[in-house]
Amino acid sequence: MASTTMAVLPTGGTIFTSIPDVFFIPEFVFGGLVWMLVASTRIVQMENPMGWVMFVSVFCFVMTTLLFFIYLFGANQNRVWPSLDVAYHFFAVVLYLSASVILAYITVLEGSLASIFIFKSYKLHVSAVVMSYVATLLYFLHTIFSAMRWKRS
Repeated sequence: MASTTMAVLPTGGTIFTSIPDVFFIPEFVFGGLVWMLVASTRIVQMENPMGWVMFVSVFCFVMTTLLFFIYLFGANQNRVWPSLDVAYHFFAVVLYLSASVILAYITVLEGSLASIFIFKSYKLHVSAVVMSYVATLLYFLHTIFSAMRWKRS
């Protein structure tokens, strides 16, 4: 009796065509933009919690890169990987949502100061807030579709 074993998760070039895994590239782009926009701000006060935003964006960028290469090279063919995929992306959603809220709060406070010296910083933070919420949405969609794939496996 011949049995066919089906791959648990896609590997190689098929990660560019499977629905949850196609979100890797936009997560790179928008996560990297958050990282660059916040890092390019030169005005940082001691009470400014931008360190958390930077930690979240760098951590998620590195972990997503690691996960991407694990998928690309096919090291994800164990039965535990679908649940790890869902867990990581849910964790990333929680982290990015907390960082996005903090970043939006700081940006609103900067906007109320209305100083010409921090106007460039304000514009960079507005852009970072938008990119951060887009990254949160992408990680959320990846979590939903990964959970559906996990349920099927």
